[in-house]
Amino acid sequence: MVNMTFRKANLTIAPAILGPLAFALAALAPTAASAQQPLSLATYLDMETVSNPQISPDGSRIVYTRGWVDKINDRRQSSLHIMNADGSRPRHLLEGSGAQWSPDGTRILFTAPGEPQGSQIFVRWMDAEGAVTQVTRLERGPSSPLWSPNGEWIAFTSRVRDRADFAGVSLPARPEGANWVGEPKVVERAAYKRDRQGYVDTGWTHVFVVPAEGGTPRQLTDGDWNHSSIQWSPDGTEIYFTSFRDEDADRPEHWQESEIYAVTVATGDIRRLTNRRGPDASPMPSPDGSLIAYTGIDAHRDTYRNQKIHLMNRDGSGSRVISADYDRQSRGLMWAKDGSGLYFNVNRDGYRQLHFVSVDGGVEVLTSGDHLFALSSFSDDGTAAGIISSAHEPGDIYRFDLSDPGSPVRLTEVNEDVLGHVGLGEVEEIWYESTDGFRVQGWIVKPPDFDPARRYPLMLAIHGGPHSMYNGGFNFAFQEHAANGYVVLYTNPRGSTGYGTEFANAINHDYPGADFPDLMKGVDEMLARGYVDGENLFVYGCSGGGILTSYIVGNTDRFRAASANCPIVNWMSAMGTSDAITYLRTFEKPFWEDPAEWIDRSSIFYVGNVTTPTMFLTGERDLRTPMAQTEEFYQALQYIGVPTVMIRFPDEWHGTSSRPSNFLRTQLYLRKWFEKWGTHAGPMTSP
Repeated sequence: MVNMTFRKANLTIAPAILGPLAFALAALAPTAASAQQPLSLATYLDMETVSNPQISPDGSRIVYTRGWVDKINDRRQSSLHIMNADGSRPRHLLEGSGAQWSPDGTRILFTAPGEPQGSQIFVRWMDAEGAVTQVTRLERGPSSPLWSPNGEWIAFTSRVRDRADFAGVSLPARPEGANWVGEPKVVERAAYKRDRQGYVDTGWTHVFVVPAEGGTPRQLTDGDWNHSSIQWSPDGTEIYFTSFRDEDADRPEHWQESEIYAVTVATGDIRRLTNRRGPDASPMPSPDGSLIAYTGIDAHRDTYRNQKIHLMNRDGSGSRVISADYDRQSRGLMWAKDGSGLYFNVNRDGYRQLHFVSVDGGVEVLTSGDHLFALSSFSDDGTAAGIISSAHEPGDIYRFDLSDPGSPVRLTEVNEDVLGHVGLGEVEEIWYESTDGFRVQGWIVKPPDFDPARRYPLMLAIHGGPHSMYNGGFNFAFQEHAANGYVVLYTNPRGSTGYGTEFANAINHDYPGADFPDLMKGVDEMLARGYVDGENLFVYGCSGGGILTSYIVGNTDRFRAASANCPIVNWMSAMGTSDAITYLRTFEKPFWEDPAEWIDRSSIFYVGNVTTPTMFLTGERDLRTPMAQTEEFYQALQYIGVPTVMIRFPDEWHGTSSRPSNFLRTQLYLRKWFEKWGTHAGPMTSP
């Protein structure tokens, strides 16, 4: 029986006094009163991004990545730029990405297309001559390059081909001139395909080193295992990495397992530093090399748990937790130069803040405010560079001192030329009570000319994951919908990260479903405000949001139309066709032992209740939520006569926006569908 209701410290931004582009954050925030134009969908093609600002060891210069939309070739492009640390002399440096200063600041390494194919490692001298050397020439490109402490070597990981044990067969002699089809793929591993990559071969990712001046890479690890998260020891004799080098490591039951190892660079000898059930990962040695920080947690059967920050001695002994009972994500650890602790960025309570964990134990929050604050790098003297964004700010580079991160100085304004004259909608943060004692955070984006006396159509947007977090930062899609007369509500229901393990794990063995009341209570909250038209409620989401949307239309008819984008609707068939075989771990028992839970959580079994016109947007190459999932629901709706349409994106993997033009199409198809079935018209507001 289907239940048709519910189921079981303020930041101060200092104006720049050194750089011509830096100024107070508040000064740039556009308002409806000062704006002259609404946000146009075409503006998306003019938006730029800045990312990965890397400050030189002496604190004098910053190399960063600047991205834009290549309108001709329908793709996003980026290149490396450089400026002085005060924001002056910003200029294009070269084509490439992933810049990283050498320890002495004389060179940078970066990746760019090179011979013989694909991405390769390059080094550029940062003197007046600016000579560039291609360091690698690999058939299969390198990942995660990293300078050795003395700047003489570069470590990286790369895929190494392997051959399946169940090898090819010997056919009879081929007739001369015959054009026979190629060899079939021999698949033996549990994880044999991956979204955005396709069907992966039987290779494994290994650790390599190569002379920084160029030469022949040397493979340091071996075996049928993957290796990642590499870090040099400060003395350059070892490289630490994450792996699980057990005989049956590739089995699905070990999906959660990983350990930390060290490989001696000179000999290739490998030693294991951690040894317990559960994930230990991301080793980060202290400046003096005596300690190694890492993240980890004991094995568990929950859907989600936040990991703890640990310290151990260099030989793996003396492991202890230093993050105490701090219950948030802790990734991207960066040691303070004096070895007193580590900095890290945390998504929490709808925003992102800078944190510090002491080697003596305990976590301190260093910034506060309604923004996304992200430290990227810092110099020897503690001068730091990072990205800050907020509701009306897509994100720019800031400089600050680690001793006073609450007073950053803005160095770039890459979107002032396209947004400075645009009136953006107000973004209002809300909190509301849901069932089972949970409080839910969300945001409302209002039309720029918002009038509380009018009644507006509502879009409820649902994030994917489900273990992810919407935030109060700039969102072009929501602002553009609001510019077309919609009120947009987006929330973080149960299962969202950023609110602690209990909140994120509240959907354990009950997803979708446990989070359903959180979304409906959010809609109730909007209706109580008086400016939302209850006859024109719409809902959409992709991935986890598509899963919930397909579940919603089978459990309530309160929405006039819906768009379930890239969904999973049948967990049993999805487990056999998705690249995420670990879906199986989110159920109490395999479906062949007890299908009851699988049926209860699969939207396809509620399809007989659907009366809401429902659209689907899905990439035809999607391996995470395969197209067949969309087809199952679409054909069922066709059979029972519920209005539906399926939009198939031919060049998309998971999601519908990897190509800029497909982002534009997604925005337009959503409104076209909602306008087809809604009663709102003209300026998108009801009488």
